[in-house]
Amino acid sequence: MHRTLQLLVILGALGGSACGARAQGYPFSQRGGVTQHVAHTTIAVEYGRPVARGRVLFGQLVPWDSVWHPGADSATRISFDHPVLLEGHEVKAGEYSVWLVPHASGPWTVILSRAAHAFHKPYPGAANDAYRFDVTPERGAHMESLAYYFPSVVRDQAVLRIHWGETIVPIRVSAPYQPG
Repeated sequence: MHRTLQLLVILGALGGSACGARAQGYPFSQRGGVTQHVAHTTIAVEYGRPVARGRVLFGQLVPWDSVWHPGADSATRISFDHPVLLEGHEVKAGEYSVWLVPHASGPWTVILSRAAHAFHKPYPGAANDAYRFDVTPERGAHMESLAYYFPSVVRDQAVLRIHWGETIVPIRVSAPYQPG
């Protein structure tokens, strides 16, 4: 009887920890990615997808006027296989990490850093910035998990959206590369 009780306690402990390991084995923020061909240029984004979970996102979870990584875990990476124009600014082909500076009013600053393989904290610093430009955020339907997507792709023009909660950061893309 005593041995049976010991065996049941051991099996219960093993079963409980196995169930706990399975429940804890899922990441809080799933990895995501999007690849889009705009004319003859391939744009790829790889990122972590944080979940809103009822939190106030901008102004609380994400402070105003501070550099923020729009993603989770490893910094979001964006790559271009040919030069592009983002909001009219020439961007060389290559791979970059993506950062934003949100503001309570007015445009937000988009930063592409040469530190493409970084963690989401700390920000690699202005010395690694390759490009900075401003965009005006928009309001939209609630997006529970952060998403990067291309709602419009026409010929050599596209819009890349960074969308979380009801906030959308649209980035106009032009892909002028023509194969020789």
